[in-house]
Amino acid sequence: MQRKIAFTVNQQQVEMVVDPFERLIDVLRERLDLTGTKEGCGGGECGACTVLLDGESVNSCLVLAVEIDGKAVRTVEGLSHYLELDELQQAFVNEGAIQCGFCTPGMLMSARALLDKNSEPTVADIREAISGNLCRCTGYERIVVAVSKAARPASALT
Repeated sequence: MQRKIAFTVNQQQVEMVVDPFERLIDVLRERLDLTGTKEGCGGGECGACTVLLDGESVNSCLVLAVEIDGKAVRTVEGLSHYLELDELQQAFVNEGAIQCGFCTPGMLMSARALLDKNSEPTVADIREAISGNLCRCTGYERIVVAVSKAARPASALT
């Protein structure tokens, strides 16, 4: 039995009819063409599909679309401001924290959730925040540095 839902995605109001077992990741990628969110494992183990749901990082492969009714979703596409990168995105670029790029959207969203709550995280805080995101390329160190610098651009790691 299909159900009508209304939610915001990247500050845009959306209404649609969804199937009861349709996942948030499928709504984002297939119905809204927001393909920045990646599907890695499909079981909540890799973090590639991380988005913010009412400000909290969630694995969109584990969230049913019916659960987002009345809520706010933010994807990696919602980080930049028109053609200007978010300071976190820019820090990833500046620090070489992007290699193959598959994990990057999920890493960015987990880090954004942290920075939205804690503007001065420790390295331990950063490592904990991204602990649910797997990366096979970077070794995580450049990611941690990038998040630190985005949090404290003028004095990070000096």
